[in-house]
Amino acid sequence: MPRVIVVGSGIAGLTTALRVSSFADVTLLTKGSLEESNTLYAQGGIAAALFDDDDVDLHVADTLLAGAGLGDEDAVRILCSEGPARVRELIGSGVPFDREGAGLARGLEAAHSRARVLHAGGDATGRAIELTLAARVRASGVRILEHTMLADIVVEESRVVGARVVDDRGNRSTLAAEAVVLATGGAGRLYAHTTNPAVATGDGVAAAWRAGAELADLEFYQFHPTALAAPGGTLVSEAVRGEGAVLVDASGSRFMTRVHPDAELAPRDIVARGIARQMQLQNGSPVLLDATRLGRAFLARRFPTIQAACDAAGLDWARQPIPVTPAAHYWMGGVRTDAWARTSIPGLFAVGEAACTGAQGANRLASNSLLEGLVFAARAADALSASELPASPLTDTWTASAEPGEQRVGTDGAPSAADELRDVMWRFAGVERDADGLTEALGHLDRLQRGTSGDAGRADRASSAIAELEERNLLTIGRLVVLSALARGESRGAHFRRDFPETDATGEHSIMVNRAGEAAIGSSHRLSAREGFIGEVVAAC
Repeated sequence: MPRVIVVGSGIAGLTTALRVSSFADVTLLTKGSLEESNTLYAQGGIAAALFDDDDVDLHVADTLLAGAGLGDEDAVRILCSEGPARVRELIGSGVPFDREGAGLARGLEAAHSRARVLHAGGDATGRAIELTLAARVRASGVRILEHTMLADIVVEESRVVGARVVDDRGNRSTLAAEAVVLATGGAGRLYAHTTNPAVATGDGVAAAWRAGAELADLEFYQFHPTALAAPGGTLVSEAVRGEGAVLVDASGSRFMTRVHPDAELAPRDIVARGIARQMQLQNGSPVLLDATRLGRAFLARRFPTIQAACDAAGLDWARQPIPVTPAAHYWMGGVRTDAWARTSIPGLFAVGEAACTGAQGANRLASNSLLEGLVFAARAADALSASELPASPLTDTWTASAEPGEQRVGTDGAPSAADELRDVMWRFAGVERDADGLTEALGHLDRLQRGTSGDAGRADRASSAIAELEERNLLTIGRLVVLSALARGESRGAHFRRDFPETDATGEHSIMVNRAGEAAIGSSHRLSAREGFIGEVVAAC
């Protein structure tokens, strides 16, 4: 029986583990507890063409439009055509989606032409999915290693043979495997403001890059327009705007009507930039989200997570508008895959936010992320089932920490280098960018990577193997994001250049990078695609 390591425990990792466990010996690694992942915090819902007034072609068209010319049509069609069956499987597995009368309740979200978004527990959709799937994994034969972080992917003779990991007490091990599936989510902790939990430090993508895998579309980081401008930065789902809430400036006047015909329901990148610019006009003070027209009972029932966050911050959003700010939310880029989640390294697969399938293009359509994790996890399992995987020559080995003790997981309270990194990325590679700022960011990142940021925090870093790995991963990914943003001399989707504010008709291609220093323009997301090389990125990588 082949041995498969799944890294990550969100919707993509849990789905992969459950499906692969029917024909393989599965080990699931997760840096926190099994239930801790981006999925747990997903509020908006999951989109699927399940209703009589909707169809797959409409969902495809909406997804491609949001993707701003970079969506791979084949991948998008797979996402939208296979999505309904996968969502029905979730329903069959016991996920308690909200009901309306005798059927499923559904909501309309930004840039969708139909109301097709399912929710569970109002704004706790991800939590309902996560807890349901995690319970199934715990009841299965999957070996679960919690509080265990991927350090590196082991590659011999150009194929994956295992993984090196470290646990929360500093113990290190090498695990043999015929295949590794990366489902580690994104890297929101690159930025000072993010909706992501502390575990989102780009671990899988960074490890894939070190192993030599191709990455793509790294410059495209989606900033959610509305996070609560209060401690904790709770995401205020765009479903709130879908229900009728509006954005207003400090004087109480709507401003998005001057930015885009769809106003508050414009694509996320446009709303985020509109808010960022309005905040600049207000000397950095947050804009306000006015949901008062929706009523206290509706807000508490439909959005219990946001209600709790408002209560904790002393805000009464049923009576007064609440302060919001953009925040790093979702990464369209990642490890480049084909339609079956296979990467450029045999035996290495990637699913969910860690992958770049081409389905999200330059800008993700709202509530398509849970769907992508679900659909391509199932396809990864099918590909693994059909694969002949050569036996790994490795055997599992364990090395106890010389200084046992609990290790910190996540970047909260991180050493100064990680703090400075997040500030640099927010200032120079955030919602809006330009060449001067990106070049300045590279200088800061180079200094941080050389370890010349100062001695503060170095003892903490030495005492925590996980903290050191997280910092290494964030510095690696931060540099690659900046290089890719510099290489794309246009504005497209979630990538906006102040010095190149227009979209270039010749820019409908992906920028790929790998450890060998290659950066190429690819005509599609198929792994064989190549059109040329970008010398600046080659030299810098």
